[in-house]
Order: sequence, then C-alpha cells, then structure tokens
Amino acid sequence: MLTRNVLLLTGSIAIIGANSLVLSPVAASVAKSFVGIDAANVMTASAIYGLSTAVSALTLASTADRIGAERALLYALLVLSVALMGAASSPTLIVLCAAQALAGLAAGVALPAIYTLAAQIAEKGRESETLGVVLTGWTLSLVAGVSLSAVLADIVHWRAVFSLLAAASVGLAVAIGGSRNWGTAARADMPTSPFTALRVPGIVPVLLNVAAYMTAFYGLYSYLGPHLGVALRLPATFAGVAICAYGVGFGVAAPLGRLVDRYGTLTAATAAFAGLTLTYLGLAASAGHVFILMLCCVAWGVANHIGLNLLVRRLTQLDPQQRGAIMGLYSAITYFCVFVGALAYRPIFEQLGFAACALLSAACVVPALIGSFRRSSPDIVHKQL
Repeated sequence: MLTRNVLLLTGSIAIIGANSLVLSPVAASVAKSFVGIDAANVMTASAIYGLSTAVSALTLASTADRIGAERALLYALLVLSVALMGAASSPTLIVLCAAQALAGLAAGVALPAIYTLAAQIAEKGRESETLGVVLTGWTLSLVAGVSLSAVLADIVHWRAVFSLLAAASVGLAVAIGGSRNWGTAARADMPTSPFTALRVPGIVPVLLNVAAYMTAFYGLYSYLGPHLGVALRLPATFAGVAICAYGVGFGVAAPLGRLVDRYGTLTAATAAFAGLTLTYLGLAASAGHVFILMLCCVAWGVANHIGLNLLVRRLTQLDPQQRGAIMGLYSAITYFCVFVGALAYRPIFEQLGFAACALLSAACVVPALIGSFRRSSPDIVHKQL
C-alpha cells in the first residue's frame, strides 16, 4: 500500500499541515525579529492563512476537475514553496502575513487535490486503507511541526524552519511532476464550482456532519493547552505531550482503514462515531486527571482518524467528476470551523471549563452517530434475512 504516489501525497499533507501549525511554537522567536511585535501579533499571520485557505478552497479548488488533480497539486506546491520562502525572508510582520495568505491560496487548492488523488489511485476495495495512509501526513505535521520546529528555531533560527519547508515543497513538486500512474480522472462534462457541487445528491447531510465534526474537534483542541496550563497549572510541556499523544493515536489508526474496507463504511461509521462520542465523554470525565486525560487524547486521535477517513471517503464517492469542487467545500468548511470552534467554545471554557467543552463536542457528534446508525440498521437487517 506504501506506493511512491501514496507516499508523495502523505508528504504533501505533512508539509501543508506543518506550515499551518508551525507559527504557534515559534511565535515568540518570530516576534523578536520584528520591532514592536509580540507573539500574539505574530499569530495574526496564522489567522490570515486559515481565512485564505477557506477562500481558495471555495473559489480555486474546482480547477482540479478541469486540469487534473495531479497538475493542480504540482502548481499548488510550487506556489507554496514561493510563499514559504517569502515567509522565511520576511522583513516585517506585514510581509509574513502576505506570505501566509499566499500559502493559504496554495493549500486551498492542494488539499482537495490530494484527497481527490487518494481516491483516484486507490485499488478497488482498499479505498479506506489508502486514504488512511495519506491522512497520516497530518500526524507527521502535528508531531514534527509542533516539536521539531521549536527545536530548529532555538538551534538555528525560525527562518530556517520555513526555508526547510520550502525546500521540501519544491522536492515534492518535482517528484509529483515526474511521477505517473495517478489513475484515471473522471472528467467533468461541464464547468464545476461549489454551486454545482452543492447540487450533488446526498452532499448536504455529509457537509453538515463535517461542520459539526470539525467544530467539535477544533473547539476542544483550542482549549486543551489553556486547560492544562491555567486550570491544572501544569508546565507547557504537558500541552506538548497531550498534542503528541493525540498525534500518536491519529497515526496508529492508519492500518484500521483496511477494516473499514472489509466490514463496510456504514458499520464502521456507526462504530467510529459511537467511539468518538464516548471519547469526548471520557475527556470530560477525566478533565481533572492528567494521566487519564493523556490516554483519552490517544483514543481521541484514533477515533478522529477513522471518522475523518469515513467523511472524506464518502465525499469523494458522491460524484467522481466533481471531486475537486466537493473537496474544496470540505476544506472550506474545515478551515471555517477552526475560527468558529475557537470563538464559540471560548465563553463556555471561561465560564464552565474544559469538561463542558468536551460535553458540547460529544453533542456535536451525536447527529452523525444517529444518522449512521439509521443508515446501517436496514443493511444489517437485510444481511440477517
């Protein structure tokens, strides 16, 4: 399953994910390079990146349906490399923000193209397994992006972090441009866009599940660090350990994709969303117990990986001719939920604490659980008959 192209897609997600995560651990170092700027100001560039990615996913991702997902990914990685070099050489915060805006435009095209190619090159009956491997790129970006970037910034300089990412992006672009066997793309009979994608039968309920799923994750994830540092008064190291625990769980779940292929997506969806609901309840119950909370973070990563796998696979199957536009909608919703989750959960965290946030996340997942159970029940009855 670890073919050259699968590894290239995994690496592409890792580079994009690393850039989206890297500013947080190096923000203090970046601030020292700019006069009159603090770490909070630096994170403005991260917010601009997220907004730019959402806009790009809505407006540009559908180009993959016309020119081919592999070409769209190639061009996006080249643009990303330019943006990352711009970030590495930024003389002011404004230039850094502009570079991250350009990086967001590239990411909004690249991510839908990656998911499209993952579905395109997967062997019949091994779709979830292939997608599971590709999704481990997020684990690489999460673990390496959070930990190694801070170390590199301390040992060398924060500019070296972006320079290294830029070089990796160029290398991936060259490798993707020289690679073949990307499968057969289903060309659209007419121009595609987010509006044509929204008319695909069955897409709206899935996108609503994506919105609830991502809000549940990003809302709670945003306040995991503050909970450990403020409420439990633990050193910052514990926040890094919790994030790594989540990343490890997300990564070790990759082989479970073959079980989804074996037992079917409906059965897997019911089990995954039930497990995720229980995990959020576990996070709420263990909010005051650090060791148990860390274990729950591992389970959180496992459940989130499987749930994400199922949602992405379902979307890529709805209309192969509009995969670019459909996955553009997915990416736009995802990055919008980064903003919504952090904003909506803040008053709950401040007034009621982390446990209440975890309970809200569990409630967000329940509709997806009920929907998957209803769809799987007739199938189970049919098999028994």
